[in-house]
Amino acid sequence: MKRNTWQREAVREALDHTEGFVSAQGLHSTLHATGSPIGLATVYRALADLAAAGDADSLQSPEGESLYRACSTNDHHHHLICRNCGLTVEIEADAVETWAKNVAAQNGFTQAAHVVDVFGLCAACTLASAAAAEPAPTPAS
Repeated sequence: MKRNTWQREAVREALDHTEGFVSAQGLHSTLHATGSPIGLATVYRALADLAAAGDADSLQSPEGESLYRACSTNDHHHHLICRNCGLTVEIEADAVETWAKNVAAQNGFTQAAHVVDVFGLCAACTLASAAAAEPAPTPAS
């Protein structure tokens, strides 16, 4: 068990007040904006420790960057994540659970684990994207 330091608690508190997933660099910027002297390497370490302890969700973005958010449940779960704004919805995925167990068993695997997160655009970002794509009205002649 890692000892709690003021730096780790500051990272945990900042993560608790962040909506959606955030990168270590993003959280570091937030901390510095509030006057915190915590270094980037410390933020990376604290986030990794929180994720390992189950106190934070961790995933890789489609670009390969590690993202974190405060974990709202210790139960196994999946996420819908907006690629644009980061809105995150925890979802139940019973069909995925069944499929993963079956595929593992069919291939002789035991103690299989999986991570499934679905990335897309939330309703608000879809509307904003559609509005931005509409051609500008042309003046009447």
